Amino acid sequence: MSGEGERLRFADAGEAADLAAFLARLIRYDRAAVVRLQAGGGVLAVFGRPPSFEVLAIRTARLLDQGVVDVTVSAGQLADAVDAGSSSEGGLVVPVPPGVTGPPWTGVLPPRGGWQRVSGMPDVAAVRGAVGAAVAEFRSRDEALPEQRRTRAERDRIGREIWSRTLGETGLPLRAAHAAQALGFLAAGAPEAPALFAAGGWLRLRTPYGSIVVRTGGFTGLTVTPA
Repeated sequence: MSGEGERLRFADAGEAADLAAFLARLIRYDRAAVVRLQAGGGVLAVFGRPPSFEVLAIRTARLLDQGVVDVTVSAGQLADAVDAGSSSEGGLVVPVPPGVTGPPWTGVLPPRGGWQRVSGMPDVAAVRGAVGAAVAEFRSRDEALPEQRRTRAERDRIGREIWSRTLGETGLPLRAAHAAQALGFLAAGAPEAPALFAAGGWLRLRTPYGSIVVRTGGFTGLTVTPA
């Protein structure tokens, strides 16, 4: 569905504001960012892909009386639409921006069902600590590089080595935890601890503020839908 002429009727204006904050973080990494919207059954799921992290980020919100919407749009235009939305019965009505041709990732999304919990997920403090230690290691190794080796390729190599490590015994790449922190999904004082789920070739780090999904191998169990 193109989305043109459609409206998103948010059940809670606060959730719409949280979505706007999520979009702002995506745009900070990529001013031309796009997001895939899937709405139905009273829930909106917004998928984004922050550059360099090689993950999908998902933010959800409750909707009122919402039909089916499935479209890829400009993250910036959606953020502007949320900011300009009109109040309605305690919620917010937001027009869906025109659809755009999305990059390849918008056509390959994780499965909607079949997720099974993975044990061994550390608490928020431990996850933030692991990310902080990895960032500190990257800076230390970068500063130690001799001038002739201080190139983009060498820094990328160090980054790939560090962020491809897994979080404890979970199998979740550290880059997924890093993305969760960068997007505000690991805020202190969360009402629930982060949880990890697996389905097919995907892992999903779920927090009260959003989810990070990473493909761990193959296309088994993937939901492939037209962008």
